[in-house]
Amino acid sequence: MSDVTRHKHGRPVHHWRRDAVELAALFTAVAVADVVANLVGHGPDGPGLLVLSAAALIATAGFHIWWSRRHGHAPPTSDTDARPPSPEGQAGPSGLPGRAAGESALWRMRTTVKDEPGSLAALCAALAEHRVDILSLQTHPLGEDTVDEFLLRAPGALAGADITRAVARAGGADTWIERADAHDLVDAPTRVLGLATRTALDAAELPLALRQLLGRCTIRSLPATARGAERRPDGVPVEGVLEDTVMRLRAPEGGVITVERPYLPFTPTEFARARALVELDARLGPRVPRGHDVLTLPEGDDITVRRADLGDLEAAKAMHERCSARTLGMRYHGPVGDADRYLDHLLSPRFGRTLAVQTPSGRVVGLGHLLWDGDETEVALLVEDQWQRRGIGGELLGRLVAMAVEAGCESVYAVTQSSNTGMVAAMRGLGLPLDYQIEEGTLVITARLNLPAGSGAELSLEGSGERTVRD
Repeated sequence: MSDVTRHKHGRPVHHWRRDAVELAALFTAVAVADVVANLVGHGPDGPGLLVLSAAALIATAGFHIWWSRRHGHAPPTSDTDARPPSPEGQAGPSGLPGRAAGESALWRMRTTVKDEPGSLAALCAALAEHRVDILSLQTHPLGEDTVDEFLLRAPGALAGADITRAVARAGGADTWIERADAHDLVDAPTRVLGLATRTALDAAELPLALRQLLGRCTIRSLPATARGAERRPDGVPVEGVLEDTVMRLRAPEGGVITVERPYLPFTPTEFARARALVELDARLGPRVPRGHDVLTLPEGDDITVRRADLGDLEAAKAMHERCSARTLGMRYHGPVGDADRYLDHLLSPRFGRTLAVQTPSGRVVGLGHLLWDGDETEVALLVEDQWQRRGIGGELLGRLVAMAVEAGCESVYAVTQSSNTGMVAAMRGLGLPLDYQIEEGTLVITARLNLPAGSGAELSLEGSGERTVRD
C-alpha cells in the first residue's frame, strides 16, 4: 500500500510528508553527485571523493528505505471510529491505550497477501513475535491475492500501528484495523445463521442484517422506477452488481438495494453472502411479527398497538380522509392532497417499521413510523384528530425508540413544524438528550439513544399484553 493515512471514514488518502522526504532525498543525491563530479574533474583527490560520495549515496538510500518502512504502511493514528472506544481503551500519558500491562485488547484486522504458499505463515509468525493471539480467521480469495480477515487478541499496551507495521513487514498490504468487542467473538457461521433467522421473522430486519453482516456501511432502498411498469431496474441484473466499495442488489419488490462502504472494498465472498440474504428475504415474501398489545387509555377506551404493513393500506387511507388538513400538513410538510402517495413507502417493511393503533372496531386511528434513512433513523407520527392528546403519540414514540435501540441505532430524528407542540412534547417525554435545529419554520429534533434506566422507551412490543396508558 502506498504511503497513506485514512480520514474519519477510513478511505485512504495520500500524505504529503512522504512525498516531501522523497523529493528531499532525490535533490540531496543530485547535489552530491554534482559536487563530486566537479571535484573529480578539477582536483587531485578524485578516487577518495568517489568513495565518500558512494558512502553518502548509500546513507541516503538507507534513510529512504527506513522512512518507507516506517511510514509506507502507516495505519490510522487512532481507531477507525467503527466502534466507540471503551473507557479502558483511552490513551494514557504515554500515548498507548490506558490498560494495565497484563490486560489485552481485541482487534479486527483485514490485510491482503499474495495467494502463494507461506504467505499466511509469515503473517502468523509476525503476529506471534508481538504476542498477538489469532482468535479467528476468514479468507477471501481474489485471484492472485487473498484477503485475510482476523480477530486478534493483543497485549493492551500494543497499539494498532505496531500491529500493522508488523503485518506490512511480513508482506501484508492494504491493511485495515479497528477495535473489536466481545460481540465479534461469535464465529462467522453462527452470526450469519442468526442474521438469517432475524430476516426470516421480520422483513424490516433486512437492512439491519446487511449492516451487521458487512460492518459499517450505508444501505439505501430505492423503489422501482414506475408503479405498474415492468419492475426491472436499469443496469442491475438479477445477480446484482459489485463495484469495489459499492454493491447493488435487486430488491424482492423490484427496486434496488444499494450498499456502500467507503473505507473498504467488498470482496466476492461478502457479495455472495449479501446476495444470499436478499434472496432469502425474496423467497419468504412480505411478513411482519403478529404480536400486539392491548392498552387502556385514561378515558377508559381500549386500543391495540401492533405492527403494520401494506395489508393496512386501505385502513391507513381511510384514516387520512378522517384527519383534518392541519393534522396532515403537520405530518407531511407539504400539499395535503399528496399525502396518500407516501403510504406505499411508509407501510413497506423494506424501508422501516410501522406501528398501527387500532380500536376494538378495527379502525386505525394512529400510525408511527421508524424509517431507515441511510446511516440515520427517522421517527414520524400521525394520530387522528379526535384521538389526539390522549397519550397515543407518546406511546407510539416510546415503542419506536425501543425498536431503534434494539436495532443498534445511535440516534433518531423527527422533522416537524415549529408550531407542532404535540410532537415536541412527545420527544421531550422520552427523557433523552435532544438537539434542536430550526430553519424557516421546519424543526428537526434529534434524540441521542443513551437511554437512562426506567425510561418509557424500554417498552417492548413482543408478545401480547394489557396495560394502562398515562398522560
